[in-house]
Amino acid sequence: MRDVPPALASHLAEGVTTLCRCWRLVRRDGVALGFTDHDQDLVLDGTLFAAATGLDAAEATAELGFAAGGGEVAGALVSAGLNEADILAGLYDGASVETWLVNWAAPDERMLLAIGAIGEIRRRDDAFTAELRGPAHALGTVQGRVYARTCSADLGDARCGVALDGPVFAADGTVLAFDGELTVTVAGLDGFADGFFTGGRLAWAAGDAVEVAAHRAGPDGVTLELWARSPSPPVPGDRFRVTAGCDKRLETCAAKFANVANFRGFPHLPGNDFVVAVARAGGPALDGGSLFR
Repeated sequence: MRDVPPALASHLAEGVTTLCRCWRLVRRDGVALGFTDHDQDLVLDGTLFAAATGLDAAEATAELGFAAGGGEVAGALVSAGLNEADILAGLYDGASVETWLVNWAAPDERMLLAIGAIGEIRRRDDAFTAELRGPAHALGTVQGRVYARTCSADLGDARCGVALDGPVFAADGTVLAFDGELTVTVAGLDGFADGFFTGGRLAWAAGDAVEVAAHRAGPDGVTLELWARSPSPPVPGDRFRVTAGCDKRLETCAAKFANVANFRGFPHLPGNDFVVAVARAGGPALDGGSLFR
């Protein structure tokens, strides 16, 4: 049961209230921003909560036990501190959010409603809706190793060990054309096979980066299809650096990277098809021995 501060409880008992909601958002880089659905700015504990930001509480849920409650906040991209480029760049991914109920006539009368983190952000035109995930959401985070056929390491990290900064697995290129959505026609990648950079990472000279959904090398030129829009739309002449992609299969690790010694998957695990298969007398691999002998 929530304890309401006495001063705020007295205000709520008056019948006519002067309440608003305030959100304090702290990004992972330490930048703190404040927003309120009141029509005037408020200052709480040294943080300015800006009004007229277009922010509004869209939905809120609470769950018992270990279920992950949360909610949503919606708004327009009109705030000087909240813009589409920063959202696309991932600056708000995982940011912590405090939600306060405040008596705007006496800001010291307030109550912390929830603490959560930014989850999925959906954008449409000049507006957004951000999912607020409760603390219990962290209980669903994978910890330790994952037993799966595919590799659990990220290409190029310490567990993988592949060096991506050399000319073998990385290349510099130039934008030739952009379709305005997700496909970029490029120069400088002619020496690489079709699909070599699929699943890789493209970093623009300005510092922004995005994942590559597909790399196509054909007679009409080389194109890169991106998973998401870049914070700043590319224009012909823009320079970038792209690194190879990995589908995390053992066959790819061997043939493309010659890195089987560092493979972090379990390729010999039987799949669902084997688990649910019907045993037949005299069938193969039914004697308890190795499936790969």
